[in-house]
Amino acid sequence: MKEKLSGRSMRKLLWTCCSILLGNLLLGFTVAAFIIPNGVIMGGATGLGLTLSHFLPLDTATLVLVLNLLALALGLAALGKTFVLTTIASSLLYPVFLGIMQRIPGITTLTDDPMLASLFGGGLVGVALGLLMRVGSSSGGTDVVNLVLHKWTHMPVSVAVYVTDIVILGLQALYSNPEQILFGIVLLVVETIALDRLMLLGQSQIQIFVVSGKYEEIRKKCLTELQAGITMVCIETGLTGQSQRGVLCVIPPRKLYAAQEMIQAIDPNAFLTITQIKEVRGQGFTSERMFMESDITSRKEREENDADH
Repeated sequence: MKEKLSGRSMRKLLWTCCSILLGNLLLGFTVAAFIIPNGVIMGGATGLGLTLSHFLPLDTATLVLVLNLLALALGLAALGKTFVLTTIASSLLYPVFLGIMQRIPGITTLTDDPMLASLFGGGLVGVALGLLMRVGSSSGGTDVVNLVLHKWTHMPVSVAVYVTDIVILGLQALYSNPEQILFGIVLLVVETIALDRLMLLGQSQIQIFVVSGKYEEIRKKCLTELQAGITMVCIETGLTGQSQRGVLCVIPPRKLYAAQEMIQAIDPNAFLTITQIKEVRGQGFTSERMFMESDITSRKEREENDADH
């Protein structure tokens, strides 16, 4: 059992490291290839670095590194060592990757269309941040400041994010033309959409709730044919007031057609609702099933034998 847990922990650690490396590498590439060359404004430590680069004789990567180190020092003082250890990797990797990407010949000439740069930049930044957030990491910088503000002022983190980003965007607006500001808004919208999509990738499922007099047969078929977890819900019909049971199951989207056909074959008059849910956790989804297929099949055979007797 210990070896199994150790192997699972190693795989999780490997996935976390790969996600942090890939997320920061993608973020550095996107900023160097699309955002900086086309003058698109953005929030976060990168946006603040872009602002300072207009007034200081330093490149954006160096300024972002300095800002991240200052944020880490603030986080160490306000939030403790544990928090700093979980964010130090991204705080150092991102500016390093950004500096490397800026030195690649021709990277700034991928496109000279600000709209295309905003669309690609927003999408790739959202994907990069999603990779980091899915493993509990971040790009450091203003994320640390937001958490410190939350601790000191009890301001909700979401509000702190909006406040810091608005301030940073406002600073960039001082030297940007109206078109650059509009492209910055496009980038932020696309970034938010891409981030939300990636955070829910692979977790969206379909929930089916079935009301039928043949609930027992539907339950067995869902367990054996769909390999779906089932919850039986005690209900009362609205018209007759009769006690009955509803069948609640959650399945992957690819099994929806098979589930509908199976339920209709058992009871053409069955009442069912189908809902798309954003995330599912627990046995059968984020942890192993309690019973394997062989256990379900043997249980079905026992029930049929009991019925015959």
